[in-house]
Amino acid sequence: LNKPEWYLTQVLMWIGNHSKFLDDKIQPILDKAGSSVNAGLEFSRALVMLILEKLAADIPCLLYDDTLFCHLVDEVLLFERELYSVHGYLSSFPSCMHILSEESCFQRWLTVEKKFALQKMDSMLSSEAAWISQYKDITDVDEMKVPDCAETFMTLLLVITDRYKNLPTASRKLQFLGLQKELVDDFRIRLTQVMKEETRASLGFRYCAILNAVNYIGTVLADWADNV
Repeated sequence: LNKPEWYLTQVLMWIGNHSKFLDDKIQPILDKAGSSVNAGLEFSRALVMLILEKLAADIPCLLYDDTLFCHLVDEVLLFERELYSVHGYLSSFPSCMHILSEESCFQRWLTVEKKFALQKMDSMLSSEAAWISQYKDITDVDEMKVPDCAETFMTLLLVITDRYKNLPTASRKLQFLGLQKELVDDFRIRLTQVMKEETRASLGFRYCAILNAVNYIGTVLADWADNV
């Protein structure tokens, strides 16, 4: 259960190792018979169906172990990325995202995603470098004077988007968007709390960093507004 990468990698190897044989030997036979079947894709589809069976059996066994469950989701997402980008798998075919979209699994995914995101926010705001810009010494890069915590937070949101963007239904994607909105509001509250501690020094370093953070986050969210 703690090594899903073993069978996921094995399947990717099988697909890669057989592609030349399927293209050179099997596909011409299918073409000659007037079939529209793509031998390589059908081979991939059959192997993915085995993975779906394996996932359906494994997921109930690790649903409440955060570490194992997160590891499984991470490995499945890496597998899917390679399957589509390297091996040309079709989005209309069955995929692991359908298993991750099933109610009990999906709700668990949302829960652990939120848990680890909040932990990340705790660590980024308690860091000594939280209010310092990474690019403070490079003037032409750092026009917005973005503090490290704001940049890290927006990267966190971007990573979450990248993880859920290939979910098969809009309703599931919207639930993840709801999580991101919660995180933005949580970050806003945290900034407000820090700001209240700084009101006596409203021209101080940290107070200005908070304003820069808010400006940066607002600008990036506005840029993302065109992303359906």
